[in-house]
Amino acid sequence: MKNSLLSQRDLAVLWHPCTQMHDHETQPLIPIKSGHGVWLEDFEGNHYLDAISSWWVNLFGHANPIINAALKAQLDNLEHVIFAGFTHEAAIELAEKLVAITPAGLSRCFYADNGSAAVEVALKMSFHFWQNRGQSRKTKFITLENSYHGETLGALAVGDVALYKKTYAPLLMDVITAPSPDCYFRDEGESWADYSTRQFAHIERILQENANEVCAVIVEPLVQCAGGMRMYDAIYLKLLRATCDKYNVHLIADEIAVGFGRTGTLFACEQADISPDFLCLSKGLTGGYLPLSAVLTTNDIYAAFYDDYSKLTAFLHSHSYTGNALACRAALATLGIFETQNVLGNNQVLAATMKTLSQRFLNHPNVAEVRQTGMIVAIELVKNKRTREAYPWQERRGLQVYRYALSKGVLLRPLGNVIYFIPPYVITPEELALMFDVAWQAITA
Repeated sequence: MKNSLLSQRDLAVLWHPCTQMHDHETQPLIPIKSGHGVWLEDFEGNHYLDAISSWWVNLFGHANPIINAALKAQLDNLEHVIFAGFTHEAAIELAEKLVAITPAGLSRCFYADNGSAAVEVALKMSFHFWQNRGQSRKTKFITLENSYHGETLGALAVGDVALYKKTYAPLLMDVITAPSPDCYFRDEGESWADYSTRQFAHIERILQENANEVCAVIVEPLVQCAGGMRMYDAIYLKLLRATCDKYNVHLIADEIAVGFGRTGTLFACEQADISPDFLCLSKGLTGGYLPLSAVLTTNDIYAAFYDDYSKLTAFLHSHSYTGNALACRAALATLGIFETQNVLGNNQVLAATMKTLSQRFLNHPNVAEVRQTGMIVAIELVKNKRTREAYPWQERRGLQVYRYALSKGVLLRPLGNVIYFIPPYVITPEELALMFDVAWQAITA
């Protein structure tokens, strides 16, 4: 009864993200009372396995006792303070740790509130850097086909998922879009590395022809998440880094979704042994507790803004909650778990289990591909396996899977016709088996 009452109260006053609210006339909202580990519980005692880490943010489970304790201790001392002219220990310590664990050369940390804001910061910093260096022709950005970098206008402009972008096109800056290295489209028998290398020729040519006008290339390393969990080989990043250096263009790595162990290494860029000029982080940074993002960059970029105030070179971008003490403390507790527990090693075992459990989907007549990078598995549903003809989007197959899975106690939220699994790292093999079993039942049903 309380579920229903709370749902009614919600629908009277709230507007939910990424939702056609009309759907809730037939699909009730689920009010959540509590969470523990990978499980969520509603007010009527129903439990739901959080197979997508609550939009990819929750690394170590709901109500994690280590993060809880850190937040309680911080709350008794300082909740927040203006971050212009003031600082605090949690923000300093977190920046020190991020500089220490991110790829070499990233030595400055700028805080923002969320992933989209981090992308905005990186775009503006790159553009402003070239202006401060006297290269005023550099005003454009190169992005990848099928990419996604957030919903604010700058971040939306450098994305390429029409569902989110098309409506707002008149408001957005023009960008240069390069073909994606997305290995779903490789030829039969072609390796991920060979296809990604072949696709790199396109962006190499674009850089050769446009470098004098380009500030930066922005990519999601290894996995284009909101674009359907499409994946590519690390060789693409290695080639891109070298070519950006050759043509004097920045590289922005958006690791908002793929950072902090999700792809098998702490940061996806490590698999290509590269360092970007800007590294955008959020989501798992605080273990899914509080909004926080960080942009890591180099001393060379920092130095371009460092001068007498009268030169008007300062980076004046700001957020009221920049460097929030509670969020920084949650992030420190999250990084502490990586330091004290064998997270990446345990994830290798879990990823191997996920691979084994996903194999039976390969032979399903409506599955075109099963793909995996670390702790991300995606299953591509199609109408025709041989031709890879997609289901019409109007059929909303993903929504049907979502509804069926909820009825069986599993939270899946497919991206169109792509069912994906991004579970918290504290999940057990038995819980993984349940997750894949319910997905199989949902597809079959």
